[in-house]
Amino acid sequence: MITTISLNPSIDRTVEVEQFTPGGLNRVLSSHMNAGGKGINVALDATALGLDAQCIGVMHKEGSKLFEKRLMVNSTAYNFIWCEGSVRINMKVRERGSGQLTEINEPGEPIHPETLEKMTDLVQLHAENSDYMVLTGSLSPGCPEDYYRTLIETVRDMGCRCILDADGAALSAGIEAEPYMIKPNIHELEQLTGKKLETIQAVRNAAYKFISKGVSIVAVSLGDKGALITNGDESFFAPSINIDIKTTVGAGDAMVAGLVCGCMGEYDLIDILRMGVACATARCCTEPGKTLDKTVYKALLNMVQLEAI
Repeated sequence: MITTISLNPSIDRTVEVEQFTPGGLNRVLSSHMNAGGKGINVALDATALGLDAQCIGVMHKEGSKLFEKRLMVNSTAYNFIWCEGSVRINMKVRERGSGQLTEINEPGEPIHPETLEKMTDLVQLHAENSDYMVLTGSLSPGCPEDYYRTLIETVRDMGCRCILDADGAALSAGIEAEPYMIKPNIHELEQLTGKKLETIQAVRNAAYKFISKGVSIVAVSLGDKGALITNGDESFFAPSINIDIKTTVGAGDAMVAGLVCGCMGEYDLIDILRMGVACATARCCTEPGKTLDKTVYKALLNMVQLEAI
């Protein structure tokens, strides 16, 4: 069982414009809304790959029907702590010509200490039957920056491996609890190390730092340049696949789903990366809001090129 944690889900509203003009008039060419958030996305993509996955977390009542419908339609189990208030809305503006994406994200409703206590109890409950737990996404206002570290430490002795995909202070603090895997993107890794990483070798060497701190696997998404993975003994790089991109929203979450799929199957490190890149690419060539196509994912597996570094 894979359990994902969603502390701050969002309704993602994506609009497409011909060219985004800051401070000017922007006419919308198309628009759609989708129940999202990183924990939700990872659980849905893992289910689409055929894995037994569920999502647990905090859910506000206003706007929640969209999430329940999407999860149920895709046969993904969920267990939420229900709170008063509204689910936050994240606006994503995509330029049709360049494909450039501008994101405007709300912080979400404040989270209260009693809700965090309930959430910790819920995590413990589900960790008992989980092989992997994915801690991902932003923290709600009022949530301690080290809360992911607290959760990882809480389940450490329960036989459940943790995968952390966060940024900033939440990622830094979470690493101190020695999760099984972290998946920063290149910008998050540069922020962690405090320096620009301009070559694949520099990215690999930066990732080694966290292996030495007790993380077993570091996977780094490099955007349109591809991805890298290392466990300290082996390191592999996969360039991106040239496809017709329909969206980049959720690509990082899909990569996590592919990586955890490889871990669940106890594949070699090189194939874990292959699955992560194929799943992220499958998301990029799927229309926004649509379920990830497992057939497309399988076809892309053979297109991933890998090299030892």
